[in-house]
Amino acid sequence: MKKSIRRQIATIFIALVCSILVISILINSQFLESYYIHNKQSTLIELYSEINRKVTTGKVITEETRAALSELVENGNITFVVIDQANAQTLTATPNDMKTKEMVAQLVEYLFSQNPMNVTVLKRSETYQIHSTSDRVSGGEYIEMWGYLDDGKAFLLRSPLESIRESVALANEFLIYIVIVMVVVGSIFVWYFSKRITNPILELANLSKRMADLDFEAKYTSGGKNEIGVLGENFNSMSEKLEQTVSELKNANYELKKDIEKKEKIDTMRTEFIGNVSHELKTPIALIQGYAEGLKEGISEDPESRAFYCDVILDEANKMNQMVKNLLTLNQLEFGQEEVSFERFNLVELIEGVIQSCEILIQQKRAEVRFETKEPIYVWADEFKVEQVFRNYLSNALNHVENERIIDIRISRNDEKETAHVSVFNTGKRIPEEDIDQIWNKFYKVDKAHTREYGGNGIGLSIVKAIMESFQKEYGVINYENGVAFWFELDLK
Repeated sequence: MKKSIRRQIATIFIALVCSILVISILINSQFLESYYIHNKQSTLIELYSEINRKVTTGKVITEETRAALSELVENGNITFVVIDQANAQTLTATPNDMKTKEMVAQLVEYLFSQNPMNVTVLKRSETYQIHSTSDRVSGGEYIEMWGYLDDGKAFLLRSPLESIRESVALANEFLIYIVIVMVVVGSIFVWYFSKRITNPILELANLSKRMADLDFEAKYTSGGKNEIGVLGENFNSMSEKLEQTVSELKNANYELKKDIEKKEKIDTMRTEFIGNVSHELKTPIALIQGYAEGLKEGISEDPESRAFYCDVILDEANKMNQMVKNLLTLNQLEFGQEEVSFERFNLVELIEGVIQSCEILIQQKRAEVRFETKEPIYVWADEFKVEQVFRNYLSNALNHVENERIIDIRISRNDEKETAHVSVFNTGKRIPEEDIDQIWNKFYKVDKAHTREYGGNGIGLSIVKAIMESFQKEYGVINYENGVAFWFELDLK
């Protein structure tokens, strides 16, 4: 990352150290010499006080006094000389004959001139003067203090300024080396510790990205008791709450979607129902109205014709009555308003009873019904509704049987699924593949002209579908080369 915190911390550290170095060098260069001069003045005044105390008028300077003074001047890098003006005698000085003679001559010059040239006065009192000057011979710069002791003796103290400049340069050079080492070592430490800081932050960043993608399995694992650790724990807590909230929202959304789909389905069913019922009732109502008007107007006085008119009216009324009954049954099944009562009964006996009740219709259709199962097969289901399913299958087979005019009814056991498989096969035309999924819908007719002949209204298979779905059992249709088989399954246990 170009703008990573680790890189920023390292950059800030290096910039801070380098800034401290530059500021230190500037401060050393600008103010160290002044500070040194100020400090040197205090040292000179201290040495002046010590010389004034130890050098007594009219007495010989002892070795002990010389040793004490020598220690002071060595520590302060100072040379000095004390002379007695009365007899022009040098009483004590730094042990260096060349410097002593030079300083005596300089002191004598100061004593006689009072205001020497080429000097910058730093401090002046009644007994001494401190100034900076440069040596005319060597060119070296010095800070000097000269004046009189309490007993009237003259003195001169001198300390070179060149050493302080060398010290400043050396200190700056040494400081540069120190800073370079600090930058290298510090950068390593900063990189290491910033990595320990940024790794948890990167983990939190990755965690937030996964949470944004709704991956709530992601958890903060680095731990820690610091602020980042607390933030990580809060992330984990937030992840759990978000997961719970999203789950609740999904459930609510799912329920809402189901309700919307259910409402749309109901609206669609209502619209289709009104249209289909209107269409189905239009023809029988027209026939009833037409034949009733014919009877009223006395179109035919023939008793047989009047009886025919009455039969047509009754037949159409019966069809309308049966359709209304089927619609009421289907409506109750689809909306779960009709109770399902499971009981154990003999499926073979039920099928035989339905076949016997349809015997007259079978003869009219000149169909051959084959049902060879004789041993009892007991199943668990609602007996009345199973009879409706089988009766619809048998009626559908009788209405569409052709060619050899055979209806083959079979029951087979599936011990693995523990179910009884019932199929009703009739010879005749196959159902077009594009219509197979549609035949279970209300009022859907594959061959409308043929359906009208036997008074079908496309509701029977819809009732089968509703009943089998209330049982939560499988059903369906299979096309064969010579016919069609409708089937359903029931529980044996």
